[in-house]
Amino acid sequence: MTGLTAAQRRQARALRSAGWSLREIARLVGSTHTTIRRATPELGRRERIAAAWIPGPGRLTLAEREEISRQLAAGDSLRAIAAALGRTASTISREVGTNGGRVAYRALTAHHGAHARARRPKPFKLVPGSLLDEVESGLLGWWSPEEISRRLRLEHPGDEAMRVSHETIYRSLYVQGRGELRRELARCLRSGRTQRRAQGTVETRGRIPGMVLISERPAEAEDRAVPGHWEGDLIIGRAGRSAVGTLVERTSRFVMLVHLPDRRDALTVSDAIRRTIGTLPSGLVRSLTWDQGSELAGHARFTIDTGIAVYFCDPHSPWQRGTNENTNGLLRQYMPKGTDLSLLGPDDLARIAASLNNRPRKTLGFMKPSERFAELVADTG
Repeated sequence: MTGLTAAQRRQARALRSAGWSLREIARLVGSTHTTIRRATPELGRRERIAAAWIPGPGRLTLAEREEISRQLAAGDSLRAIAAALGRTASTISREVGTNGGRVAYRALTAHHGAHARARRPKPFKLVPGSLLDEVESGLLGWWSPEEISRRLRLEHPGDEAMRVSHETIYRSLYVQGRGELRRELARCLRSGRTQRRAQGTVETRGRIPGMVLISERPAEAEDRAVPGHWEGDLIIGRAGRSAVGTLVERTSRFVMLVHLPDRRDALTVSDAIRRTIGTLPSGLVRSLTWDQGSELAGHARFTIDTGIAVYFCDPHSPWQRGTNENTNGLLRQYMPKGTDLSLLGPDDLARIAASLNNRPRKTLGFMKPSERFAELVADTG
């Protein structure tokens, strides 16, 4: 016999697993170190695993549970224990209540229970049904997992069954790897690259005559408060022999694609842009920002013909057209590098633009560009 009660033995084993010395344990439980040594043989496998487990951020550690046990034994209130540990009183209350209450609480037992609950098998949420159908539909539309997740919240605000985090979708793609989700994995990756490209480049282009730099652009374009300011660029096809023009409205992120079937010289590009934006209300076309590519060398004539001011970014400063750069990254999912873009007709480009404009965007609070642009058109009209 050890001379200890069952409660004292449990407490002694817990303290021993936490690294307390025999004499320290003996003083706390009111016994001798010899008695404690006899009452605390080598820990079992479950206790060793639990004692070695390091909980994630925000969770109680074994050391904190030992402190809770000591202060409970000393008769301290739950609020006092919470204050000493820098935790909320509700956290301590749940911890003690879940693990037997004041009288039966033991640190190692509580820690083992937390470890077991953390490791319990989690049900796979994306099982066949409405939620999986919605996720697959988004992936087929080349929406990102975050766009899918946040759009579900907007479309099903009161239905918890139609909620899924973007991390769960990624885990389904990368880890579970089952069914349609696995086949759509590559579509969720915008560039497909696994390494960064080198950032350093050498300026090889000549200066465009008469260009007005972006520093001269009105402040209303910078803060997106006033709609109608556009950013543009070209997406180049296989071997540099084909191209598609891209235009993005800064406020709504609405995309228009410019058909360039044969050439991309300055006259062709200017005329194609003029035809593309000619269908819009004048209040929604105030300026156009471009990089210093020679394809817009005819900017002066373009401004005279349309009344639209053209501004140019500084050399090697794509971030000054950040909206357009991000959009071009999305468009590469539809037009991967190496694609012969001359094979895409106006109807093909219209379908691609419609798909992207109906994709929820994080920067719009997961509204769709088409929805935001429709609001702007209504306000302008």
